[in-house]
Amino acid sequence: MPKMKSHRGAAKRFRKTGTGKLKFQRKNKRHILTKMSSKRKRQLRLEGEVTKADEKRLRQMVPYI
Repeated sequence: MPKMKSHRGAAKRFRKTGTGKLKFQRKNKRHILTKMSSKRKRQLRLEGEVTKADEKRLRQMVPYI
């Protein structure tokens, strides 16, 4: 049986933590940052954790992550 293909868009956006959870980088941190408050930009540096509800679907999309 051939290998399963990963969803390349999802593979680029998610990484696995040491405990096996999936994490992602926040959006809206690319350009037009001058109108954004310093507090907002600082909060966008933090990485998010995928919710339990979405994790099952993501594991199917990216089986080898």
